[in-house]
Amino acid sequence: MFRFALLLLAAPAVHAACTGTVYLTLDTGNMEPAEAMADILRKHDVKATFFLANEKTKRGDTTLDPAWAPYWKRLADEGHAFGSHTWRHWYVRSDVGEDKIRYVSNDKQAESLDAKAFCAELRKPEIAFKAMTGRGFDHIWRAPGGKLTPRAEAFAKTCGFKHVAWSPAGFSGDELPSDKYPSDKLIERQLKDIKDGDVLLWHLGIWSREDALWPKLDTVIGGLKAKGFCFARIPEGKAWKH
Repeated sequence: MFRFALLLLAAPAVHAACTGTVYLTLDTGNMEPAEAMADILRKHDVKATFFLANEKTKRGDTTLDPAWAPYWKRLADEGHAFGSHTWRHWYVRSDVGEDKIRYVSNDKQAESLDAKAFCAELRKPEIAFKAMTGRGFDHIWRAPGGKLTPRAEAFAKTCGFKHVAWSPAGFSGDELPSDKYPSDKLIERQLKDIKDGDVLLWHLGIWSREDALWPKLDTVIGGLKAKGFCFARIPEGKAWKH
């Protein structure tokens, strides 16, 4: 029987100049800016946490297609952390019956999954990732859309995955419509509101947003560093408890 063990690493030493620590997380998306976002992380020497699902990309394949092996290998070699975002990126809608959850797609397909089936949904991205990089995940996961039920969270724990949400102030807004939420305003809000211990959420490309927010990741990282924040991966601190 698989015994749950969250690999909580020792918290990194905080530099004397740091006013606090924040946790940058990135979920998969259409992948169009994926390389450029990785370059931003390298520029700032920031280690992030990635949550992976097998999503469609703008180049016509999927995020966990073997063609993406060089990208994921690069990130693994650079020392980032990784977790599951489910395989199909469907949404946990409710607990049903005595031992299942309702799992629903964007186009309203639905399945009822027991613990074994849900664990398979969480592990499948890790299997693909390990085949490409030689390493597994960090025993963490994030529910698509942040939609979670008590049973889904319990199912995930039985197969070794601790859920990681994000902080309200850390929501980048990259999924919001550009006309109502201009990029400059979103970034201004983040730089004002993010505080010690917050988990930041960004995506590797958003289909719906016309004014791409991702280039502003450079501004956010630089701005938070200027305010004295350090960046750490989720397994290195207590952020997974959020």
